[in-house]
Amino acid sequence: VREQSLFFEIGQSNDDEQNHVIARGRTCYALLNAYPYTGGHLMVVPYRQICELDDLTEEELVEIMTLTRRCKSALTRVMRPDGFNIGMNLGKVAGAGILDHLHMHIVPRWNGDTNFMPVIGGTTVVPQALKDLAAQLRTELANQLNS
Repeated sequence: VREQSLFFEIGQSNDDEQNHVIARGRTCYALLNAYPYTGGHLMVVPYRQICELDDLTEEELVEIMTLTRRCKSALTRVMRPDGFNIGMNLGKVAGAGILDHLHMHIVPRWNGDTNFMPVIGGTTVVPQALKDLAAQLRTELANQLNS
C-alpha cells in the first residue's frame, strides 16, 4: 500500500479555504497551487490517487478536461491573462512534483513575462493573496454554474 499523496489528503479534506480548493466535481477538484509558477496557477486533480493517464476512467477524463476549461474561463475573467500553459508533467524526468498523483496545470501567462523561476527562486507566496484570489475564483466558478 503506497502512502497517500498530498492531493489525496486535500481531496478528502473539508477545509477548502485552507487548502485553496476553488471547485469540486464528482471525480475531480481544482485548487490554487501554493507554490505557483505565476499568479493564478491552478491545478485540476482527480480524487483517486493515480499516476498514469491510462488509469483515468472515462468519467474522470471528461471531468478533468471540463473542469480545466471552466477554470481557464474563470481565470480569463478574473485575471485577464494574454494566454495559458495547460498540461501535465508525467514522471520525474518530466518535472512532476507529486509523482503518485497526476494533475493538470493551468498557468496564466502575460505578454512580457519571462522564465521567472530563476528570478523568484526561494521566494514564497503571501497566503492572503492566495485566499483572496481563491475567493474571487470560487465566485466566478459558481456564477458559471448559475448562468
